[in-house]
Amino acid sequence: MPRVALGIAYDGSDWLGWQTQKGGGTVQDTLEGALARFLALPVNTFCAGRTDTGVHALGQVVHLDTTATRRMESWVRGLNALLPSSIAVQWACEVPETFHARYSATSRSYVYLVRNTRLRSPLMHGRAGWVYHPLDLLRMQQAMVHLLGRHDFSSFRSSQCQAASPVRDLLQADVRQFGDYFMFTFKANAFLHHMIRNLMGAIIYIGQAKQEPEWILDLLSQRDRKRSAPTFSAAGLYLAHAAYPAEFSLPDTPASAAVLSHLGIQMPSG
Repeated sequence: MPRVALGIAYDGSDWLGWQTQKGGGTVQDTLEGALARFLALPVNTFCAGRTDTGVHALGQVVHLDTTATRRMESWVRGLNALLPSSIAVQWACEVPETFHARYSATSRSYVYLVRNTRLRSPLMHGRAGWVYHPLDLLRMQQAMVHLLGRHDFSSFRSSQCQAASPVRDLLQADVRQFGDYFMFTFKANAFLHHMIRNLMGAIIYIGQAKQEPEWILDLLSQRDRKRSAPTFSAAGLYLAHAAYPAEFSLPDTPASAAVLSHLGIQMPSG
């Protein structure tokens, strides 16, 4: 049976996350509803990353199996005509049966955009997190270096996390500042439930000089969620990119560039 991969973008502000729920109201429910109308039969989808309520995506990847024959351009145009304005198919391509949106992914990249100003901006509501107190870039950079590599992230997983192991490989953890904005990028083989939002809570504490950069090392060694900072808001968090082996020939866009381009913000040089 032919397998099709779709690139999906969505504004998560009004959705109850990705994963289907009995009451509906999720991105997966809405996408599968559009697919059922487009194909005239029910379809199950599988995704690269299950985002939470309020979390956006520019690089979500989904796959499905179907006997229907459509041109790839028709998948994009046809589904977008059936989807609400906050969800859009970016691309479609046929993939081999060995491809799986979740298990074939070699990494996922998330970007957190935080606005650091005295007053909040209603125009950036939901699109960027907001922190009132000044943030120190160097302190946050020093802290994030400690996160790189393989660690037990028990101090940064939610109590509802169902992952078999708290160990993850963090391949990238950095922050850049441009004007009033801080852009945090996290790349890993996989993430625990609320892991990024919990990491952000601790990093923001350090940026506000409430803790020293080395506090991250203490939290990692203690493996106790209760000792860390509060979970940071979902506003401004984006699933920006899912990476796959080159053999699948999926479209590829750098994570940070995708988010900034989407928001009309010029990419900082250097």
